[in-house]
Amino acid sequence: MLHPSYTDLMEVVNSEVEPGEHPVVNSRYSIVMATAKRARQIIAGQKPMVSEKGKKPLSIAVEELNNSQFRILGDEE
Repeated sequence: MLHPSYTDLMEVVNSEVEPGEHPVVNSRYSIVMATAKRARQIIAGQKPMVSEKGKKPLSIAVEELNNSQFRILGDEE
């Protein structure tokens, strides 16, 4: 099971959205795509923004997203 959950990650990503605006993400697919892209960046050599001791790239990407260390950009951005 994924910890934090998809719902928790969606709340973190959408936490900066003003009331009345469209959320940045509204599906688990968006969370999966964003974390997979970040994991590929880590595999390609980008430095992780959290401790990577004993963790796989996808776990690092999920932790980074949960800590709001990278953002998912909407279509307009």
